[in-house]
Amino acid sequence: MAVIQIQDVEKVYRGKVHALRGVSLDVMDGEIFGLLGPNGAGKSTLVKILMTVIHASKISGTLLEKPIGHRKSLETVGYLPEHHRFPYYLTGKQVLHHFGALSKVSRSDRNSRATSLLGRLGLAGWEHKKVNTYSKGMLQRLGIAQALMNNPKLLILDEPTDGVDPVGRREIRDLLAELREEGRAIFLNSHLLSELEMVCDRVAIMVKGKVTMQGTIESLTKDSKRYEIRIEGELPEWVNECCDEVNDKMLIIRGDDPQKIQPIIDRLRGDNCMILSVNPVRENLEDLFMRAVDYKDTPGAAQ
Repeated sequence: MAVIQIQDVEKVYRGKVHALRGVSLDVMDGEIFGLLGPNGAGKSTLVKILMTVIHASKISGTLLEKPIGHRKSLETVGYLPEHHRFPYYLTGKQVLHHFGALSKVSRSDRNSRATSLLGRLGLAGWEHKKVNTYSKGMLQRLGIAQALMNNPKLLILDEPTDGVDPVGRREIRDLLAELREEGRAIFLNSHLLSELEMVCDRVAIMVKGKVTMQGTIESLTKDSKRYEIRIEGELPEWVNECCDEVNDKMLIIRGDDPQKIQPIIDRLRGDNCMILSVNPVRENLEDLFMRAVDYKDTPGAAQ
């Protein structure tokens, strides 16, 4: 089941500034879906449209199988906005009670969930301290906790690890994996490519208001797969005919079939060549991102 299914979303601001230009994507139940792109690509604009913070100029699709903006559906969505702010005079537990009440969670459930979530997010012992004493990383954890107060089927998180230290980012990754195992869908907007690569089932890359790539990282990087064989000493003359590319002491054979490189390794050994390494290689998410963006040509639109 698609928990988010949108087609041809457009957003045009005054002055004919095109933030979104026909965006289409699907987010499936029980998956972590990552949205990435350069600043100004329109990522946060899309998230705000899904949450009806702003309205699209044109949109077609559903959220939790209901039209975008359906109130009952939005009640079962957990949302962490980018650059969120909490009333500084409230304690961590009071913040969760406040947002739980806004989501129509009963008082008894608010109390138990707040205590449980503060512990789960590593904030046990801070529940009665005012949020103006929290670090930025702690505020991010609190933000994720408030997004979970209504026990959502779908989580929409805009830069959830912003300002969080490496230990905290790992803990949040582990939490997201746990939430996926519980059957929740997670729509994740982040600029931290390494984080997305480790946790996402599928990703979409936005550039200038358009989705230029969408799919699993495995499928999107399949064409980049290759074997790199590094040798020492003089190269035999035959390697230029058997390899797709020869770069100094590196032999490159495109594809991911290990059988393809066995004859080459055998011939190298037969010629007494010193083989230093044989490595399967593919693009990582950063390589994919740079290729999609074509970074030489990315002046932003509106975010």
